Amino acid sequence: MKSILPIASVIALTMLAGCSKAPEPAAAATPSAPARSAAAADHGIAWQTGDVDAVFAAAKADGKPVFLYWGAKWCPPCNQVKATIFNRQDFIELSRHFLPAYVDGDTPSAQRLASRFNVSGYPTMILFTPDGREITRLPGEVDADQYMRVLTMGMNGARPIKDTLASALAAAGAARSQLTPDDWRMLSFYSWDTDDAQLAAKTDVAATLQRLAGACPEGQPDTATRLALKAVAAAATAKDAKPREDAPAAALLRKVLADTAVARANFDILTNNAGDIAGYVTLPASPARAQLTANWNAALARLVDDMSLSTADRLTAITAQVELAKLDNDKAALPEALQKNVREQVARADRETTDPYARQAVISTAADALAQAGLMPESDALLTSELTRSQSPYYYMLGLAANAKKRGDKAAALAWQEKAYAAAAGPATRLQWGASYISALVELAPQDAQRIETAASRVIGELDAKPDTFFGRNQKSLERIGKKLAAWNKANAHDESLRRIRAQMADVCAKLPAADPARAACGRALS
Repeated sequence: MKSILPIASVIALTMLAGCSKAPEPAAAATPSAPARSAAAADHGIAWQTGDVDAVFAAAKADGKPVFLYWGAKWCPPCNQVKATIFNRQDFIELSRHFLPAYVDGDTPSAQRLASRFNVSGYPTMILFTPDGREITRLPGEVDADQYMRVLTMGMNGARPIKDTLASALAAAGAARSQLTPDDWRMLSFYSWDTDDAQLAAKTDVAATLQRLAGACPEGQPDTATRLALKAVAAAATAKDAKPREDAPAAALLRKVLADTAVARANFDILTNNAGDIAGYVTLPASPARAQLTANWNAALARLVDDMSLSTADRLTAITAQVELAKLDNDKAALPEALQKNVREQVARADRETTDPYARQAVISTAADALAQAGLMPESDALLTSELTRSQSPYYYMLGLAANAKKRGDKAAALAWQEKAYAAAAGPATRLQWGASYISALVELAPQDAQRIETAASRVIGELDAKPDTFFGRNQKSLERIGKKLAAWNKANAHDESLRRIRAQMADVCAKLPAADPARAACGRALS
């Protein structure tokens, strides 16, 4: 869900998750009762929020799949899923046929569970067999109808995605011939963006998807097209991707963009990755790029007006138009008509979106659309007005910090970063926001050693000296702090500050059991 990434990039959100290891249910757990005793009803769904092992034990005993949802209160895509999928009657009805487990990233053991299941990005949604094997990861970026089709296919097929991929990539023969059209469709709608090198190394994802597109049997053009589009998107968003003249890819894109139904079926790729893909498969200022962007804009205009899409998705489509308009000249003023449309779409979205879950996704997307369109004061005003309305205003404060930084106002950027950290709630969230604040200080005010040391000391002082703390996103946040501080002290100008910070961290680590792997992880974090 790219709609929130520009704000999220300020806090270095890790939007990746990977295929889990098989869960290890507690053999002695009483089926059903222990897990359900911690159930939390939401939209009529009996979410299990307690002992995850008990959930898997109950699933095995009952012969039901497990649906694991990993999320956070502040996360816009998580709230988008709540507003568009979890409130659907067909999802609620289907939830009676699986055990729904919810793990909030700020609960005490959540980050250890994240490492166990190889998840890090919010939201990650995984479907397991009753015996604990991962069937698939659900793509939260698609529309709700498609999501339900994928979920239903997963429950009906119950084939682990690793097995499906291995058969699909096998040399033509018995293994591949046993795959059904639904198996291939599951591969095309697998959450590749959150795979985290479980099915394929990050550098191999594009090639893997391209192989799948080529291997997809005749008679399944929609699946082959989606796999090919995902392959192009993966290549375009890879590190060090550079523009090229890729005539076959451009031709594929023009064909998709010209077909209203196919473009609608793949809207998530076309809206989330417009600038990246168009900038990758064509050369700057080339006739091929002009033709492709014209085709793309026509398709995006249809998506902006498509009322079957969510408000956040339609806003992402207009943001994609802004990206394309700035592709060859990021500093150029946008066409007045496009700016006007951005304003109108944002105003409508703000006015009509009353559901609190939907607003968390819509307002962040709308503010980003305004900022990218060069309407920075209006983006600031939208975010500021939402601070008193949102359940997690600290998220929007980071948007205000990003806008201030873009304007070159370092003082305001740091002030909003500090306010965001002060307001953040939940141990994992506070650590992540604290890491963001420290990073901003090192980048924007490296001369202010006292402020940097004070911020680092505060973050470390809040750490719960228990093994569960030093896993998942927590560990990544600490390692990020360590790298930033090491770079800050590259010339040894801040040796004493860094020595005090590391000594404080060492005191925390010393409280952990000597034989626990978490102690070693703690010790590595700021080294």
